[in-house]
Amino acid sequence: MRLARCARQRRRPEPVMSFDTPSLKGRALRLLSGREHSRAELTQKLQRFEEEPGSLAQALDELQAKGFINEQRVIESVLYRRAAKLGTARIKHELQGKGLAPEAVSAALADLQASEHERARALWQKKFGVLPADAPAAAKQMRFLAARGFSADAIRRAGGGRSDD
Repeated sequence: MRLARCARQRRRPEPVMSFDTPSLKGRALRLLSGREHSRAELTQKLQRFEEEPGSLAQALDELQAKGFINEQRVIESVLYRRAAKLGTARIKHELQGKGLAPEAVSAALADLQASEHERARALWQKKFGVLPADAPAAAKQMRFLAARGFSADAIRRAGGGRSDD
């Protein structure tokens, strides 16, 4: 019995290559496996792991050349996930916070602007469903939509029950 215990306690030699600390490219791929990230987001998240100057930019260049980092996919992903719940102003702020090109953001939001009234109405219908009984209830419904980035016109149309004014 004593011999078996000694055999279990025997240390194995350390491997030559350590997998404890992943490379910058490995860290970037791990982040990209969860959701789409812009290059600016990856730079911000991985900057503290950069050991030599320029190695992060080189790793991100390689990933971008292989198609793992794509600005258009980031925009489409955000629009797909957030358009049903948020207004154009809030989505624009989120896209700008990701460090995307202003031209690409404005082009993506042009299509989204056209459906803002319908999206606000659908969200209002899901959350409240009935017209407000008094002024405080109306204010609460309007604040709900305003906090999600809908325009004042879309809020008036959604909460007032008017679909085409």
